Amino acid sequence: MGSVTRGVAALGAFAAAGAAAVVWGVGIERQLFTVRRHVVRLLEPGSAPIRILHISDIHMAPWQRRKQRWIAGLVGLRPDLVVSTGDALGHADGLEGVRRALAPLRGVPGVFVHGSNDMWAPGPRNPLKYFSGPSDAAPKAVRLDTAALDAFMTDELGWSSVDNGAAALTVRNNLVRLFGVGDAHHDLDDLEAANDALATLPGAPVTLGVAHAPYRRVLDGLTALGADMLLAGHTHGGQVRVPFYGALVANCDIPLRQARGLSMWSHRGRVVPLNVSAGLGHSIYAPVRFACRPEVSLLTLAPRA
Repeated sequence: MGSVTRGVAALGAFAAAGAAAVVWGVGIERQLFTVRRHVVRLLEPGSAPIRILHISDIHMAPWQRRKQRWIAGLVGLRPDLVVSTGDALGHADGLEGVRRALAPLRGVPGVFVHGSNDMWAPGPRNPLKYFSGPSDAAPKAVRLDTAALDAFMTDELGWSSVDNGAAALTVRNNLVRLFGVGDAHHDLDDLEAANDALATLPGAPVTLGVAHAPYRRVLDGLTALGADMLLAGHTHGGQVRVPFYGALVANCDIPLRQARGLSMWSHRGRVVPLNVSAGLGHSIYAPVRFACRPEVSLLTLAPRA
């Protein structure tokens, strides 16, 4: 076989592999929803375990019925607490889909923060720009009905907003404090307001810090203010990952090795668990996932030894 023939064969094989990757990422993997389970030993000895359902980055569009049905089925996990870390909406008409998906969780204690896509509809972007740093706000973005989303989550589901705020919930006879910040990706985080709200609550054995975008300043700030565990989303886990390597981008300044899953975050002598959910969705303008299945996390807080 001559060099030209070998080159053509190699180019053909490369093109075939690329086509197969596109078919997998666009047509198959982005629909392979999964539950990632972790046990985190934070509670006082003798405490009843707490099952936290961590949902993030649904990016709901009205036609995504399969995703809506799958999320609705999560009530079968019997969570004791739900934490939503933002970007529930992904389309101007996404709220009805969010309603169908989350309605079965009505009455389960929960908290939420917002991501930018809960406020502005997504727009087309050049995906290569993510390699130059976190994305900017989309020009001429359509304003979404965030107030209607809030009303659904608070009035119908019974959840509490911790966007630059705090809440105390009794979960399985444990008092749990949760405090969080707005979307740091658009400089809506206000740690001082979150701390002020936290200061009005009674003390509790466990305090959880909640954020949409896990920027270092946010994770450091929540840790410094006493969070025993951190929960965030936003990164999509990189959305397109390289097998055996990991994420190429995170759309924020978190270390890439921590762009998905459970890890530990250190700040000024404190080390706390950090769970970054890769989320359930994607922008409607980038309908792909590769080596990064859409996910929720089921975090079981268990007693310390």
